[in-house]
Amino acid sequence: MAEKTGLGLKKETSGALAYVLGPITGVVFLVLDKDPFVRFHAMQSIVVFVGLFAIQWMLGLTIILAILVPLVGVVSFILWLMLIYKAWQGEEWEVPFVGKLVRQLVKKV
Repeated sequence: MAEKTGLGLKKETSGALAYVLGPITGVVFLVLDKDPFVRFHAMQSIVVFVGLFAIQWMLGLTIILAILVPLVGVVSFILWLMLIYKAWQGEEWEVPFVGKLVRQLVKKV
C-alpha cells in the first residue's frame, strides 16, 4: 500500500502538487503536511519560484537586460514541469545552487 501523508494523499502526489502554483501551493503544503519528502518539495517550490520571480523583475528594470526576461520565463516553465515530474516519481531532486539551502531551511521550519 502506498505511503500516505497527513493530507491523505500519496507523498509523491503531495510533493508534485506543492509545485503546481509555485510558492502559493508551496506554502500550503509546508504548513499543512509534516512529511519530510513533501516539506522538501514545498520549500524548494517557494525558494525556486520566488527567486526566479525576483530575477525576472530585476532584469525587467533594465532596458538592456529586459530582453532576457522571456528566456528566464521559458527556463522557469521547463524547470516547473521537471520539478513536478521528479516529485511525482518520488525523487528529491535538488535544484542546483538552491538545493542545499532548501534542505537547511526545511530543518529550521
